[in-house]
Amino acid sequence: MKFQLLCLALLFIAVETNAAKQGNNATISALIVFGDSIMDTGNNNRLPTLLKCNFPPYGKDFPGGLATGRFSDGRVPSDLIAEKLGIAKSLPAFMNPNLKPQDLLKGVTFASGGTGYDPLTAKIMSVISVWDQLTYFKQYISTIKQHFGEKKAQDILDHSFFVVCSSSNDLAHTFMAQSHKYDRTSYANFLADSAVKFVRELHKLGAKKIGVFSAVPVGCVPLQRTVFGGLFTRGCFKPLNNMAKQFNARLSPALESLDKELDGVILYIDVYDTLFDMIQHPAKYGCCGRGSLAISYMCNSLNPFTCSNSSAYIFWDSYHPTERAYQVMVDNLLDKYLSKIY
Repeated sequence: MKFQLLCLALLFIAVETNAAKQGNNATISALIVFGDSIMDTGNNNRLPTLLKCNFPPYGKDFPGGLATGRFSDGRVPSDLIAEKLGIAKSLPAFMNPNLKPQDLLKGVTFASGGTGYDPLTAKIMSVISVWDQLTYFKQYISTIKQHFGEKKAQDILDHSFFVVCSSSNDLAHTFMAQSHKYDRTSYANFLADSAVKFVRELHKLGAKKIGVFSAVPVGCVPLQRTVFGGLFTRGCFKPLNNMAKQFNARLSPALESLDKELDGVILYIDVYDTLFDMIQHPAKYGCCGRGSLAISYMCNSLNPFTCSNSSAYIFWDSYHPTERAYQVMVDNLLDKYLSKIY
């Protein structure tokens, strides 16, 4: 009998500890996203940058066939995660000039295609750095307070899911510009440390439930395979994938430590293995321009090689997956990680 009472007491303590860690309210108020083109739903549209996609054939599978500024044929992970959480079918871009205060309540994405953890990446690409995205987040919270009050703003901070997704542009492009200061390993470590710093800053601003995406196998995207993978084999560019693995190897334990140190929940979300497995076992590759070099303005309505059935492909252009591929990834990942944020 004493043993049973002891077990019940320990179980009660475990439940109470878990409730204190995750919060008593199990609902997700909103989805707030930071990052690059994987999560951008139109923030680049009004920027003085070449990294835009608010023109056909981008968006051909989006509701209404609209080219909204999403770097895909349809919706992107920001939208799909929001739908999976039961928040909305699509997530607005914070820079959308038509946004009304009411539109902010379910969350927004600050993500900007072409950006990275390295400030130089955004500078080279003339896009919004992840650090400037934090500044816009402060503006977002201020707007919520102004229109809906302090209590609503605190509810969003306490019960929203915050997603961070970056590093691909740093690894694939900016490393070469920084190679006089870093080798491949030290640059990947620098990026991982920057990601941890970003999470700390986001937590200081009040975020309680934060999920950070790993680096993807960026050496396997069609652009890298075409340029570095060999004329006939088009294999993955291993040095770039090894950098991504190094980034992940440093980031994962650092976030685990941060999760123990800070209140709330901080998750490392491994997307590398899921996407790599999809790439290694595909039926076809690439859609717009056959997925070789086409991206942004090179992927346009005049390109004669745009596929009609993009859902049969993993990649939409030379860098970005199709909505269907994103859907498979999001379903796999959120089924694995979602229970940890409630």
